[in-house]
Amino acid sequence: MAATDQTLDKASPSAPSAVGVSARYAKALLDLADDKRATDPGAVDRIGAELEALFALCRDNADMRGFIADPRFDTAIQRDRMFKVLESAGITGEVRNLVGVLIANRRLSALPAVAHAFGALIAARRGQQTAEVTTAHCLTDTQRAQIVARLTEAGYSNVRLSETVDKSILGGLIVRIGSRLYDNSIKSKLQRLQYAMKGAA
Repeated sequence: MAATDQTLDKASPSAPSAVGVSARYAKALLDLADDKRATDPGAVDRIGAELEALFALCRDNADMRGFIADPRFDTAIQRDRMFKVLESAGITGEVRNLVGVLIANRRLSALPAVAHAFGALIAARRGQQTAEVTTAHCLTDTQRAQIVARLTEAGYSNVRLSETVDKSILGGLIVRIGSRLYDNSIKSKLQRLQYAMKGAA
């Protein structure tokens, strides 16, 4: 097993918490990136960019999201398909090893959460504010720019978006940044209307 695999494998926790699992893998990957900075000063940025590119592939491709989340595929199939995706995207090295370790540990479904947690660690290090945006459909680049502009107007600076697709909200969006929550989803609007109608009855 390569040194990268060994480092990431240490992140395999016994605790069942998905959040804890993701955070530990992300921290192990960041520690590995920091270790490599002595010989590769751009390691953190490079690994972060590759992981963000992989996350974008998962976010924007429903078939890939379904494949990653489906526990019925065995490790051989997961490894074959995921490594083909990584190769076509030009993703190698540490991120490829991370995916391999997740597959070996039967935690491939945690990949998007690991990418999110890694991005949050980098954002915190850079003094960025992370806005968690939930939408029913993938955002376009124009919509992303509009959200960042609105948040900047609201007094937030150096904003980074962390996106999640949740079809159950039907439409609109939910934005959480810091301790503030902005819920403009159709689901919430319908719920508020339902409560108002009950109150008027």
